[in-house]
Amino acid sequence: MSKPARVLTFKCVKCEKPVKVFLQKVSACSHIQPYQGVCACGEIKRHATGSKDAVQSYLASPEGQWSHHH
Repeated sequence: MSKPARVLTFKCVKCEKPVKVFLQKVSACSHIQPYQGVCACGEIKRHATGSKDAVQSYLASPEGQWSHHH
């Protein structure tokens, strides 16, 4: 299995400029790879890959309040 990318780039939904999101520190878990970044305009961008349920939980959680447990 290949390692997830450390940095991904998306278009900001607010200003449409490129925004880089960085892989967040997670335990050695392959269920989810959460990413987060902040655009120059101040808009926070979150993204995740992995298990559908874990990704939905991450994206729906209040900022900074998500955790993943087994």
